[in-house]
Amino acid sequence: MKTRSTFTTAAAAALALAAGAAHAQTQGVSKDEIVLGSIQDLSGPIAGFGKQVRLGMMLRVDEVNEQGGINGRKIKLLVEDSKYDPRNAVLAAQKLVNQDKIFMMVGHIGTAQNMAAMPVQFQKNVINFFPVTAAREMYEPFHKLKYSFAATYYDQMKLVVPKLAKEKGAKKVCAMYQDDEFGLEVKRGAEDGLKAAGMSLAVETTYKRGATDFASQMQKLASEQCDMVVLGTIIRETIGGIATAKRLGFNPTFVGSSAAYTDLIHKLGGPAMNGFYAAMTVQNPYTDEASQPIRFWANKYKTKFNEDPTVFSVYGYTVIDAFLRAAGKAGNNLSTESFIKAMDTMTIPPDIFGSSEMTFGPQKRLGSNATRYSQLVDNRWKVVGEYMKLDAAK
Repeated sequence: MKTRSTFTTAAAAALALAAGAAHAQTQGVSKDEIVLGSIQDLSGPIAGFGKQVRLGMMLRVDEVNEQGGINGRKIKLLVEDSKYDPRNAVLAAQKLVNQDKIFMMVGHIGTAQNMAAMPVQFQKNVINFFPVTAAREMYEPFHKLKYSFAATYYDQMKLVVPKLAKEKGAKKVCAMYQDDEFGLEVKRGAEDGLKAAGMSLAVETTYKRGATDFASQMQKLASEQCDMVVLGTIIRETIGGIATAKRLGFNPTFVGSSAAYTDLIHKLGGPAMNGFYAAMTVQNPYTDEASQPIRFWANKYKTKFNEDPTVFSVYGYTVIDAFLRAAGKAGNNLSTESFIKAMDTMTIPPDIFGSSEMTFGPQKRLGSNATRYSQLVDNRWKVVGEYMKLDAAK
């Protein structure tokens, strides 16, 4: 009887130890390391953006590791190339989740790519943290493993377009947008924002993804005498559309989403792009920026990587910084559950780049829908609008 009792006690102790060990062995988390994964476009159509996000993440990872890590754990960042192809994103997610056994997916770029990869992650309880896309699907429908930071294209345009139309005294607001879900989200946001302001989208025209000729679209908008044009465009189409309009002597106010908020617009498009407005949140980090903290950060980045940082570099840096805040708050017993618990009481304050305050909760997976806007003035982005929000509850 005594032997059986001793055995039972010993067995219980062994089980308790095993349970503790299992808890300690959260995928991607060891005594001295946290393994993070990210999927970027490193060799496809937006490889410039993917490279910049990766370098921004690396800068913040190196900083924290030089300081001893977070709660004594160093960060290991593994990055796979999707070539901006959803099929490759699935393969990359499978490798990172099943083979490399990452703790979390961070800063994955692209809407379709995230949509393809998330089921692979969720099957293994791996959080999709702060993807670099402004699609609503990054936090809707609700899933406990989704956390997003980017105000959506829809929300951006719903806020910015009526504000700018009123400011400019626009009489006829029109739109040119990409004939896909991205373009439609930009158009819907503008349409609903104008409607709420007692205005309407007067004329619209579309183009197919990959188009390079925008003469017919701009001729149509010019003939309709549009004095403001909403652009559901990315880089090449923004430049092509505005340059075509200028050649036609058509000079409305042009406004785009954060998809067109990049230094490539003025670097590739030149002076013809001056006057263009775009929705945005964080400031473009110029190395000669008037703000000393941004200037210091931008020059640190340039010294390390031998190239100027961009807004996508900032996205990468702030994604890792937000992860570190929550992981630090989760404490020594870091797990998916303890991270979620930390995030769901998290407030992330504005940073040196002027991001808006972000808050999360048990049913709130988008940090902030606040948006402001910048304008290209003398071939550089200048912040010209204050933050606007749709409502406090979102």
